[in-house]
Amino acid sequence: MASQDWVDKDFYKILGVSKDASAADVKKAYRKLARKYHPDTNPGDAAAEKTFKDISEAYSVLSSSEDREQYDAIRAMGGGARFSAGGAGTGGQGAGFDDLFGGLFNAQRGGGGARSRGTQGFDASGLPPEFADLFGGGGGGFGGYQPPPTKGADRTASTTISFAGSIRGTTIGLREPSGEVIDVRIPAGIKDGQKVRVRGKGQQGAAGPGDLMVTVQVKAHEFFMRDGNNIRIHVPVTFPEAALGADISVPTLAGDLVKLRVPAGTPSGRTLRVKGKGVTTAKTSGDLLVTIDVAVPRKLSKEAEEAVKAFAKATADGDPRSELAAKARL
Repeated sequence: MASQDWVDKDFYKILGVSKDASAADVKKAYRKLARKYHPDTNPGDAAAEKTFKDISEAYSVLSSSEDREQYDAIRAMGGGARFSAGGAGTGGQGAGFDDLFGGLFNAQRGGGGARSRGTQGFDASGLPPEFADLFGGGGGGFGGYQPPPTKGADRTASTTISFAGSIRGTTIGLREPSGEVIDVRIPAGIKDGQKVRVRGKGQQGAAGPGDLMVTVQVKAHEFFMRDGNNIRIHVPVTFPEAALGADISVPTLAGDLVKLRVPAGTPSGRTLRVKGKGVTTAKTSGDLLVTIDVAVPRKLSKEAEEAVKAFAKATADGDPRSELAAKARL
């Protein structure tokens, strides 16, 4: 960018910020405009490309405290007037832009006359490296952006834990071929097949190591069966308890017993719910789902047998299979 541009162009106006805007405000304004006018977003649009170059030039100056201070000083002294570099029509006596302000720059830049930051520190697309993420880390077909250093690749591993460990949380150790043991904290409530991330234990990269992704398998339990964050169990009841209703005690994940009311006339296979007694995670708690199984005794005493016969006689007018034939018609 020519030195004259520092007088001619109002970089604050180009970025749409005030002259006392903070560095953060300048950066925010540039990011918004760069996203809007980037050539990848506006392919073939010459006007958008020119606007993008203008805002890139403005940001290149205003994002540097040194250049911004010099730019403000030049604008204040120049007042927007044009300066010739001397030569034709002046007899070599005209005061050029570099003559007026060369000392101001040379003291800090080590000579070379007045110059601007231009696109220094930019990739070929005009985007500074810190804004490369606006368009997926590169300038597409518009430039030759060199991607920043990246982290190393993630590694994978798997482990199997007990059902209790999945409910309460646990810590397991994974041994590296080198002998190093990596501690992996398994959070309470983890599900079978979920992954746990161990940061910084992946492959090494230019920007640091990747992560270790551990897939967790959970052993099945003999009694408890997980269904999302709910826990299902089957509980047997006697025929009188199912027919007449009863209060029974059922076990929970916490190891205690909870009271459950079995309503009169409960059939085998009905599921009753105990709120909040399922799996507890950092975000929620599931329920305990109790499926009732009416137990049929294998052997009856003579007294019990007589009682059952009496019950059968008393309920002979009720046939539970009376509607089966109608339902089975094709």
